[in-house]
Amino acid sequence: MINQRIVLSSRPQGVPVPENFRTDEAPVPELADGQVLLENLVFAIDPAVRGMMDDVKSYMPPVPIGGLIPAMVLGRVVKSRHPDFREGDFGRGFAGWERYSVLDPGGVAFENVRVADDLPLTVYMGAVGWSGITAYVGLKRYGELRAGDEVLVSAAAGAVGSVAGQVARLSGCRVVGTVGSEDKARIVTDLLGFDAAINYRAVDDLGAAIDRHFPEGIDLYFDNVGGATLDAVLPRMKAFGRIPVCGMIANYNNQSEPYRLRNIWQVLVNRITMRGFLAYEAGDMVHEAEDALGEWVRSGQLVATENVSTGIGSAPAAFIRLMSGETMGKTLVRVDDRVSTLADRGA
Repeated sequence: MINQRIVLSSRPQGVPVPENFRTDEAPVPELADGQVLLENLVFAIDPAVRGMMDDVKSYMPPVPIGGLIPAMVLGRVVKSRHPDFREGDFGRGFAGWERYSVLDPGGVAFENVRVADDLPLTVYMGAVGWSGITAYVGLKRYGELRAGDEVLVSAAAGAVGSVAGQVARLSGCRVVGTVGSEDKARIVTDLLGFDAAINYRAVDDLGAAIDRHFPEGIDLYFDNVGGATLDAVLPRMKAFGRIPVCGMIANYNNQSEPYRLRNIWQVLVNRITMRGFLAYEAGDMVHEAEDALGEWVRSGQLVATENVSTGIGSAPAAFIRLMSGETMGKTLVRVDDRVSTLADRGA
């Protein structure tokens, strides 16, 4: 079997360009004991991957030149030498932009996925997948979300932020989101039900705009971006406020010269709990999150937003759009049009 793959051709300088990627082919290796062969159906296109394209230290190793672009994938088991996985099962794990993946359930985050007939496959890579799970556990465990909280969510039209704001609202909180355009502001308020949105590109003073929406301060800030937004938020947190740090997308395209925070001392002044987290480390909450998110999507209480490209070769362009700030909701690539999407079902 020959595997089609997208690999790193050169390291991006700022926002990636098509020349940073190339298509490669390689034989699919034979399975060792304990391994599973997955035919990938959907890739998640995530901003965190941009950090792995630079040759800098992070929580994941950098991608070498010629290396596979990493991604969370959803696929069907076509061969298994592991007792917990059977042919035909759906599996989700960390692999890459490729048609087939050989995964070791004992060595990577890889799990069986309970796919419901009334939900499209793509939702298991978005609102009911790791984006939604990240939002859920980030708020509930690391943000210690409480009914009545005043909540601010950055990148509120994105894959995680769009779910985080809705989960907070469904949990009895008042929610405001920051976005980068008026179109995104309308979607966040009119479609997703946020109480308000701030277009940070349309205000002269982000801090003053936040003050207007939070005159008494912020209880919980769900941080997807870091940078200047985090700097503006820190002095506006209430005493003992909580900041679960999910991402730092403002710095991903310029990791060599990140934004320098001026207000970090407010963590002490306001006794803020600020914690970075990785959702898979809250493994005991995954099924709780999946069940809650699935029911909310099914009932229409939570709107899952996604933008889907088709074909492995469309992955670089989808990633470039994401890192240019042009996308809303979860950015996904389906291998072919046999994979159902929310749009296919009229959602």
